[in-house]
Amino acid sequence: MEGKGSTLVHVLVIALSLTAFGFAIAAERRRSTGKIVPDPNNRNMSYCVYDSDVATGYGVGSFLFLLSGQSVLMAVTKCMCFGRPLSPGSNRAWSIIYFAGSWLMFLIAESCVIAGAAKNAYHTKYREMVYAKNWTCEGLRKGVFITGAIFVVFTMVLNVYYYMYFTKATSTAARKTATKNGVNGNVGMAGYA
Repeated sequence: MEGKGSTLVHVLVIALSLTAFGFAIAAERRRSTGKIVPDPNNRNMSYCVYDSDVATGYGVGSFLFLLSGQSVLMAVTKCMCFGRPLSPGSNRAWSIIYFAGSWLMFLIAESCVIAGAAKNAYHTKYREMVYAKNWTCEGLRKGVFITGAIFVVFTMVLNVYYYMYFTKATSTAARKTATKNGVNGNVGMAGYA
């Protein structure tokens, strides 16, 4: 099983990503919605009454769990820049591609869930009399947290592939270095001259 990588790292990254996914889905289901209520003291004023703000907490939770998963993986692989060199070849190429892709998906997912959490926390205050029939309270659009959740899954998949190819590339480099320095598993049978 050369180049497989640590099962603990795989499980930890997947568990943190799936937890972030669950929080993002929960945030979408619990987005705050508002309804217009006339002010009893002033007939020309109305205001919005919002239900719970739980989705903001779920969005921040999703942000933190995904950040933790990405941080664990980057700490283990030393962000691909430090530590053992990667051996040239297809494993290194795929490792670089998955590394760049996972960071791109990570940034998109993080921006979706944190923007959704911030927008969900914003509540409209008092409004003057509005002569429009379809006036609504300010709220978060549907699908912002779902988009974040989808990109969380993409990040998770790319992180798993990145770690898999990274460990293959580093173990291949270590094997080539050991063979090059004369350290191998063979027992020499030749006599000394």
